[in-house]
Amino acid sequence: MQFKPIPEPPHDLESVESILEAVPDTAGAVDDCCAHLVRETRLETRADAETWLAFVRALELASEEPAGYRRAEDATVRLAQFEAEADSLQESFKARVYAAEAVLESLERADEPRNVEAVFDDVRGEIPALKRMQNDGDLETHWLERTKRLLEWAALLALVQRTEDGRYLRWSE
Repeated sequence: MQFKPIPEPPHDLESVESILEAVPDTAGAVDDCCAHLVRETRLETRADAETWLAFVRALELASEEPAGYRRAEDATVRLAQFEAEADSLQESFKARVYAAEAVLESLERADEPRNVEAVFDDVRGEIPALKRMQNDGDLETHWLERTKRLLEWAALLALVQRTEDGRYLRWSE
């Protein structure tokens, strides 16, 4: 299963941890998880909370159960050990966030750093056909922003490097 919601990337993974700490340990522990996240974190709207919940599910840091959302038992450990064991979060990001793999493949094929617009041109085909048919005029703007967020999250997760001039290249070891 792949997830489409992708929040605005924070400056560091500690910000992810603060949001994750607000997700209950036990499903059903709070009546309204989105409202709880808005009260307990820097998130301002219910829509922001919904996006973050979907995204932490994509990273396998939380799950949705019939009773509600709950934080994964190993979520805090996975975040804390990110530098040493980056592959766990990276693999979840690549496999479970819609179009993440396509963005990374675009950079893999490139001979030089690429800007957001060039990467978007490569992944334009990832826009679902139904969305293209319902084009309301903002479709490209929305997916260009999505591409930017994917690149920023990939940089945060050490999958790509951001150059000083704001372009991106695949992480080299």
